[in-house]
Formats: sequence, structure tokens, C-alpha cells
Amino acid sequence: MIRLSFLGDMTEVANGLKLLAKSLDIQIDEAGIPIEVKKVNSKKLNYRFDGGYGVIEYSSKTSFFRLLNLWLHQYNQGQFFNKQESIQFEKAGVMVDCSRNAVLHLDGMKILLKYMAKLGLNLAMLYTEDTYEVKEYPYFGYLRGRYTEEELKELDDYAFDLGIEMVPCIQTLGHLESALKYEYVRSIRDTSDVVLVGEPKTYEFLEKLIHSASKPFRSKRIHIGMDEAFGLGTGVYHMRNGSRNRFEIMNEHLAEVVKITEKYGLEPMIWSDMYYRFGSKTGDYYDLDSNIPTEIIDGIPNVDMVLWDYYHESEETYDILLRKHQTMKKKVIFAGGVWTWNGVAPNYGKSFETTKASLRSCKRNGIQEVFATLWGDDGGETPILSALPGLQLFADMSYRDEVDEVQMSKEFKHNTGYALAEFGLLNQFDETPGVAKNNINTSAGSKILLWQDPLLGLFDANIAGLSMEKHYLQLAEDLGKLAHPNSDLTSIFEFYQQLAETLSLKAEIGLHLKKAYDSNDKELLQESLDTAITLKGSLNNLRLAHRKAWMEHNKPFGWEVLDIRYGGTIARMDTTIDRVTAYLNGELEEIAELKETKLPFSNTYNITEGTLGRGFYKDIVTAGKFSGV
Repeated sequence: MIRLSFLGDMTEVANGLKLLAKSLDIQIDEAGIPIEVKKVNSKKLNYRFDGGYGVIEYSSKTSFFRLLNLWLHQYNQGQFFNKQESIQFEKAGVMVDCSRNAVLHLDGMKILLKYMAKLGLNLAMLYTEDTYEVKEYPYFGYLRGRYTEEELKELDDYAFDLGIEMVPCIQTLGHLESALKYEYVRSIRDTSDVVLVGEPKTYEFLEKLIHSASKPFRSKRIHIGMDEAFGLGTGVYHMRNGSRNRFEIMNEHLAEVVKITEKYGLEPMIWSDMYYRFGSKTGDYYDLDSNIPTEIIDGIPNVDMVLWDYYHESEETYDILLRKHQTMKKKVIFAGGVWTWNGVAPNYGKSFETTKASLRSCKRNGIQEVFATLWGDDGGETPILSALPGLQLFADMSYRDEVDEVQMSKEFKHNTGYALAEFGLLNQFDETPGVAKNNINTSAGSKILLWQDPLLGLFDANIAGLSMEKHYLQLAEDLGKLAHPNSDLTSIFEFYQQLAETLSLKAEIGLHLKKAYDSNDKELLQESLDTAITLKGSLNNLRLAHRKAWMEHNKPFGWEVLDIRYGGTIARMDTTIDRVTAYLNGELEEIAELKETKLPFSNTYNITEGTLGRGFYKDIVTAGKFSGV
């Protein structure tokens, strides 16, 4: 622990310093190393030490915490130093998906906020479709882990002391399937996930949502969503009004919602895709030839536009998209992403390539607000704190013209206790044999191979000949060698080590069963049966490790989905054992599932060279109808 004595006015940062003292490993002591603290009105920041006396020149709370953290890192190197930082954006932050079952509990979110403060990130959003309390509607967010007003107020107070603005981030048009499935909202439902535009009760409902979502926060800004509302005007609305220009419907709705935000003194922003698509002949959000008609631009209500793009590796692509957005005559905010939604593991390769290209372009095009999205598509299987390497890069690019990866790696170890390369092992869950460098095409091998059925093996043809077992066995050994210096992250690495061990057994079991069955090799079939028996235990160990990691950071709601997935996988392993045993004992004449010729998996995701494929859980586990009529 380092003892420090701060000289200067510490009023602004005193509360935040108390919150961070333990994680920074410091003690405030008048007899400690003197550090003069100066607040400056400049984007140019400085931290230095001459061997006896330190100086920190900062401009905001979060910049102070970042500089202090960097000062400590340099001090620990045993050097004199004089370092500069340069603020690149007015706002740089993080949006956490709390709508895909994984809802960070208060302690989990506070851990993330502390990391953000140490990195200098000053904006936080909780993406909550229905996971916040609306007292007038008890079914809104029912059993989904919704935040109470008191919880959100507590988080806002905590973030405020760290210099982080918390902005509510909700939906007021589409993406409301979980909220709209109940009877009480039947009258305001256009389609299964889109509200009914023009219906007075819709705006009574949305006013309650907007007021409830914004009330706990100091910020007067609010993200009101409105992306991907593809069913807009196609359901009940169409039956009532017939076919209408979707731009007119969109504009009418946005105007009404903006009136509500104005009533409460709020400043709204929306995802930009629905408007940008109006300028594309194909309706493509990333159409570089899109030209938004002047009449559309002139008709858009007063909102900020958020361009979301975490797919492209070309700076020129971002240049074009940003400049076309700027023609809409609104403030443009950029949302990138750290790929926590690739599957069961993060995709750092894709994250790093897209972040570098996009933020360079943002700087060049004068964008002053950026944030990294941490989505949790299809069940929130990936622990959110696995995003830390991507957030380190995002933050460093927000304070430096360019990033030195050697320096970043050293500072990352200071921040987390883990080397960047140690975290980088997680990238190997999906950057497997057969996958392009950096997993640019977002192959999701670990998710596929964890959940796919041992007898049906929908993806077996995709992985044939790729030595996946050997790959995961080596990964398990590498993860097993790691020390665990950070209690915030230990359970996450324990989960991933167990995942690698399980995949080393499960990845190719379907191929082995098929080969043994086709060649009538009873000895090989018995070996596969023995592996299946071992796998049952390994899968349950994985379930327990995953549950521990989940509960340490998330509310318990939503875990039931993963319990069901693990339970289903274990049950299917049990059925496999039963059927193979019966066949070997002569009780079955054939195993019908293994008689089928295995075809390469193909679905709506375009499976290109350099990827094994990807898909939602329901598409991975069966070719049959999973649920519904």
C-alpha cells in the first residue's frame, strides 16, 4: 500500500477517492508522498514525479482518477516521470445490456463503475427494455431482475462521486417483446414487440416509463431507443389505418415521445438506424450510398442521433457513415462495442479492430461523444467483466492520439492484476482452427460446441478435421497455469477453465460417435460412450462454475434460462448414453440419429470462409421446432 498526501483542493474528488482507495491500494496520510493537485481548464493533462514530489493536472473527476491511477502505475516502476494525456472526447463511456437476462446487481455494477473511473470513462448507461421499476405496472419487468427506483438512485450517487454521468437507456417503440406479452398492454400492442403508434393509451404508458426511468438520475439526458422497429405499422396499426409511409408513422410517434421528454425537461437521443434506412434503396443501415431526403431530415424532431456500428474494420467506412449522419443536422453520438455477445466468450479480435478504426474516424470527424456497448444477446452467457480489455483500449483511445499496445498491456496488468495476454486466452474459445485471424467473421465455436446435441450434431460437418479437442485441451492447460490475483475476476477465469476442459471432451464427440457407428467399430463406440459418461459430470461442474460467476456479479433472475440449457444438455447426454448402451447390448438394431448424413450447418447468418458459424441457442440444439405453434 502506498501512502499519499494530497496538496490542493480535494473537495470535488474526495468522495470518489474514498470509494477507490482500496482498489488503488493507497492510504491518505499527511506523512505520505506529497502530490500537488491542480484543476486545469484544458484538454491537455499532466502527471509527474521528480523523486520526491508529485503533480497531477486534471480537468474533471474522472480524469483525476485516471491520472492518479496512471501516476501510481508509473511510481511502481521506480522511475521519475513526466507524462501527458490529451482528452479526445467530451464523453466516453459504456452501455451495459441489462435486458438479455443478465442484470448486474448493485455490487456488480459498482465494480464496473470503479474500473471505469480508473480508466477515465465518464458515461454509463444501463440498457433496460423492461428491467426497471414502473410502479403503476407491476408486470413490467416482473421476475426479470428489474432495478427499483432506490437501486438506480444508489448507483447514480455512486457514479456521481466517481465523475460518471449515468443516463437512462430504454425503449419507446420496438424491442419491447418482454414487456408487451402481458394482457394489460394488449390495447397498445401493434406487433409482438412494437407499440401501437397513435393510440392515446400508448403515450400514457410511455409517459409512465419515461418518468420512472429518468426520475432516479441527476442527468437530464435520456436514450429513448427506437431501433430495429421493423414491424412498425404492420400489425394492429395496419388493420386500423391501412398502408402508410413508415417515415410518417415514425415521425409522428417520435414527435409525441419527444413532447413527453420535454414535459420532464429531458434531452432525448435515439438509435439512428430507422431514419438512416429511409435513405437506402435496400433499407440497409450500413449502405454507403444512402442519401437521406431533405424532407426527411427537415421533419425529424429534436433528438441526438446515435450511430451504432461494431462490425467494420475500415476507417473509411466509418468516415462515410459519420459524415452522412452529420447531414441530418443533429448531434451525432457514436456507439461501438466490445463483443461480449459473440457467444459464451468475448471476441477481442473483432472488438479491437473495430474500436481502432471507429474511434480514429470519430476523432477525424469531430465526434465528441462515444460509448462502448456490451450486449448480451441470447441469454447473457458471457460475463460482462470479460469486456475489460476492450474497455481499456476504448479508454486509452479516448485520452491519447494513438495507443501503444505494449504500454496498454502494462497498464492493464496494473488495473486488473492480469496480463493482457492472459485475458487474451479467452479469445481462443472462438478463434479456433478454421477461423480467420482476429475472428473478424465472428465465429462462435464455443457456443456451438457447448450446446449442440451429441447425436444430432448440427455443426459437426462444419468442424470435421479441425482438431478441436486438441485445441481446447491446450487452452484448458494454459488457463490452468494462471494465478488469480484479483478476486473480482477469479470466478470468471474458473468458469472459463472449466469450459475449456468440458469442450476438450465434447467438441468432437458427435464426430466420434458417427465414425464408430458408420464403421461398426464397437470398441470406438464404447470409447465414445465412456467419454459421454465423463461428460455428464464435466457439464454439471461447468454449470456450477458458471452459476458462481453469474451470482457474484448478476441478480439471480435470468439464470434459470442457463440452468435449463445446461440441464437440457446433460439430459441429452444421458439419452445418448442410454441409446448407445442399448445398441451395444443388442437392444437396439440401429441408432436412427447416427444414420443421417451430416450436412454443413447453414442458416440466416452468412457462413463465410474463416468461420465455423454462429446461431441462437434454439437453432444450435435442434432442427425441430423448439417452441411455439
